[in-house]
Amino acid sequence: MKYIIGAYATAPSTEQWQQELETQYYQQLKSLNKISGIEHPFVGRLHPYDDEWFLKNIDKNWQFIFTSIPGVMSSLAKNPHFGIASTKEEGRLSALSFYQLAQQAILELNNYLDRQAVSFIKIHTSPKISPATHSSIEALQASLETMQSWDWDGAKLVIEHCDAHIAGQEAEKGFMLLEDEITAIKHVNSKLNSDIGISINWGRSAIETRSSAGPLQHIKQAYNSGLLKGIIFSGASGLEGPYGQWKDTHMPPAQAFNIPSFAQGSCLTLEQIELSLQQCHYNQLDFIGGKISISPNKASVTERVSYIKSLITLLDKVVI
Repeated sequence: MKYIIGAYATAPSTEQWQQELETQYYQQLKSLNKISGIEHPFVGRLHPYDDEWFLKNIDKNWQFIFTSIPGVMSSLAKNPHFGIASTKEEGRLSALSFYQLAQQAILELNNYLDRQAVSFIKIHTSPKISPATHSSIEALQASLETMQSWDWDGAKLVIEHCDAHIAGQEAEKGFMLLEDEITAIKHVNSKLNSDIGISINWGRSAIETRSSAGPLQHIKQAYNSGLLKGIIFSGASGLEGPYGQWKDTHMPPAQAFNIPSFAQGSCLTLEQIELSLQQCHYNQLDFIGGKISISPNKASVTERVSYIKSLITLLDKVVI
């Protein structure tokens, strides 16, 4: 099997644009035959730094999955009501405008490659729930109905579940509960005969539940609902360290099979990868992959690619 890799999280240019290093990084990515494509960050334009550079440096045969989370988090920093699930109409409409820009970027990439290269766009059920900011199933349903009416040129909508708001627990994202996301999607799919789905990020589910059991529960729940489209393996830890305690820092996996690049204390073990994929018929999914960061964020291009290769090695031990 080949994998979708959230390569932007491991890239040299996570904090500032470094074109030469980024070019070297993409050249090495393109040499990995186990990558079917990349999860690409959407922040309001096709590429965070240079659209033209991006188009010139991608593998023309890659599959692309857009993720809106970088742009969503940036927007939330300016407007805490921002989100497709927001009960404040101004925040909900602002989010819809943001996703219209994503739709235009998808059309731009597809037109450049002369094919429907973007298979999914991951959308997120912000805002962060707090005493002052709220979300609702009804608001999410209204947004999904609107978004489903747009021409996505082959890209399907998929809600990527992030850690939900849990009373008394500090949240990283603090968005909607998985069961509420499922309820909204099922309502819209039934009404519009659409195929909106769910994607599970392993680390974010572990952060929500403060345990490795959370991803297993969420994968099974989404799969049994008939909505699970894909799984992205990203680690987390309950220990203090360079990646933080239950922080959404895309921690690498724990060591196994003598992989050269790993993170001590990571809950994302080979056993947990195997248990996760046992919760569903993974061969029926549209994508499996990974997204990891490096902390402290100091590494050569070759070292960065080594982290990706190490995760792929572990996935290959489980995936048939």
